[in-house]
Amino acid sequence: MPSSYDIIIIGAGAAGLMCGAVAGARGKSVLIIDHAQKPGEKIRISGGGRCNFTNVHCGPDNFISQNPHFAKSALSRYSPYDFIDLVERYKIAYHEKTKGQLFCDGRSQQIIDMLLSECEAAGNEIRLSTEVLGIEKFESGFVVTTNHQSLNTDKVVIACGGPSIPKMGASGYGYKVAEQFGLKVVKPKPALVPLTFTDGLKEPLKTLAGVSTDSRVNHPEASFDEALLFTHRGLSGPAILQISSYWNAGEAITVNLAPDTNILDALKEARNISPRQSPKVWLSQYLPARLAEYIASHIKQLRLADMSDAALANLALMVNEWHIKPAGTEGFRTAEVTKGGVDTDELSSKTMEAKKVPGLYFIGEVVDVTGHLGGHNFQWAWASGVACGQAI
Repeated sequence: MPSSYDIIIIGAGAAGLMCGAVAGARGKSVLIIDHAQKPGEKIRISGGGRCNFTNVHCGPDNFISQNPHFAKSALSRYSPYDFIDLVERYKIAYHEKTKGQLFCDGRSQQIIDMLLSECEAAGNEIRLSTEVLGIEKFESGFVVTTNHQSLNTDKVVIACGGPSIPKMGASGYGYKVAEQFGLKVVKPKPALVPLTFTDGLKEPLKTLAGVSTDSRVNHPEASFDEALLFTHRGLSGPAILQISSYWNAGEAITVNLAPDTNILDALKEARNISPRQSPKVWLSQYLPARLAEYIASHIKQLRLADMSDAALANLALMVNEWHIKPAGTEGFRTAEVTKGGVDTDELSSKTMEAKKVPGLYFIGEVVDVTGHLGGHNFQWAWASGVACGQAI
């Protein structure tokens, strides 16, 4: 096996494979290393196994970063339609779900196989089950030491993601490399992750586990209109995963369980039209039966006719403005991505190269660029991988 390469990429995930294919197509000798037994494991499990590989509406506004402008350069140069062209070239059937999300008709392995084919065509070498023990920089380049041998390379690309979903082999190794070379790291935290209840809230709400409903979830920095799911531990579903990327410990969120209805106005009208109706039966027009029953259990009156304006207002608030202070999140164990990472001030937005360390690059999830749910994080992986691959 060769011991010298133009480029060594650490991480055989979405960003690393894309970067390798692009750099190799430019005539560079590329080695991709990963400690996992298989490449693209997060691709494989994404989208329920069908891979939500991009989003047609993806743009800079779909990302969170301490520098919201950083992602603009890469995203503008490699759009969702560029990746769609690649998918179509490989005749991979796909479909659009809500809000511009694109999924494979078949299994997500098709996307992995496509990327591996691109890497093979570009002459990349991929070594799996290979652990990186250290990276050293010299005037002539870098030495990357693995559990098998030491390797010489002109340039190193860190594409090993963040610590989300550790059962997939995820870790914070990329942050250690950044800190080794004196680069700042924005503190990593779980993102796109379910929220948990305090014990005082978990017990009374446990009967709602499995109930899903449309909602509008609000935080001072963001608002999302998507489905919400009650779990045994707290809340999940797309709306909660989205808001979790903005939520900080100790903060409250506001949930509207009937976002298309002013419940107070509708209640007052119903009290006039059908005064004998029970609050539970009336609520079930707008909410799943178990949720309607739970909310109605807090109402003493058995008929709408018996409810004062104040009682109607209290009921409406439980539906339209439910204030919750979550206990926390389920953590990196179930987080789909990691918020935070290598500080973008340390990197070139055009090439992804570390400003202080020529020849060292960071791409994908390891960087402080975190996408919304729905294919945006994959698009960042493709775009940042291409930006680096074209420049390196």
